[in-house]
Amino acid sequence: MGAPDDGSVSRGHCGVVILRASCARRISLRRSALRSAWISLPGCSLDDAHCGSYASGDALGGPQPRFHTMPEASEAPSILSILSGIAKREILALQDYSLLSLQAVLNVFMPPAYWSDTLEQMDLIGVGSLPIILAASLSIGGVLVLNTASQFQRFGMTDLTGDAVSLALVRELGPTITALLVAGRNASGMASELGSMVVTEQVDAMRALGTDPIRKLVTPRVIATIFIMPLLVAVFDFVGLVGGFIASYFTLRLGAVQFWTRAIDALEFGDLMQGFTKPIVFGFIVATVGCFQGLRVRGGTQGVGRATTSAVVISSVLVLVSDVFLAKLLIYMFQK
Repeated sequence: MGAPDDGSVSRGHCGVVILRASCARRISLRRSALRSAWISLPGCSLDDAHCGSYASGDALGGPQPRFHTMPEASEAPSILSILSGIAKREILALQDYSLLSLQAVLNVFMPPAYWSDTLEQMDLIGVGSLPIILAASLSIGGVLVLNTASQFQRFGMTDLTGDAVSLALVRELGPTITALLVAGRNASGMASELGSMVVTEQVDAMRALGTDPIRKLVTPRVIATIFIMPLLVAVFDFVGLVGGFIASYFTLRLGAVQFWTRAIDALEFGDLMQGFTKPIVFGFIVATVGCFQGLRVRGGTQGVGRATTSAVVISSVLVLVSDVFLAKLLIYMFQK
């Protein structure tokens, strides 16, 4: 083979130069594309010089890239905003409770009426609460006599024991203690039962089948509690007087005729109205609060437990608070 001539060598050299120029251009274009993509990333604050050095591989010798710092945490909410949020939630809850109570009352006057459910709730609330009502009233009647016996003996007025026990039980202790006991037993039961139905989606199934849950679940419980509460108060008053008589017979040596005559004669029409008007209001409060807390359960079984506790606490507090206003109103009405 012969040696290549000068023309072929020059043509090969020109081809190599063109190939190198083409490769250098491609590398430059790729570096520019990488630099543009890096700058367009969110949070990148590199300037052109630093991007060029980073893209060219001069990251060790040149300045390090500066990344954008994380945004600072938002400021903690103020006490005013927290209190306003709590107030808004409580106002909304009060609004929902008022609407539920109003609808439960209006359902009484519109068909259909679930009287079988109402009778069942009367049995559960009335008969089921009798044991604790009997035990509590008998004890409270005896305690009243034991606490007042020393004072009556000091002034020689032991014959007024029947008056004191009768007025205290009929006016105040009978309705209030009965309402608190029913709240502890039945308001918690209503909240847990309805809350379990909400968690297991039984209430949603009722709505899907065209049944009003308030008419089916709330109204029977409200009616039953309102009707049963005065009867439980009557039982409480009578058994409490029996407990007071037993204690006065063994401590003060009072006879049955003397005690019961004074106890009955001390009562007037206004006293009976006070004693049997309060249970109606207390029964309405206990039933509506228990049902409301049960129907607003959220969070599974833990929510059911919280609703049960809230039902007992809220209904008991509302009973005590409303008792103040009812006592003032009834005393003004009957001039007692």
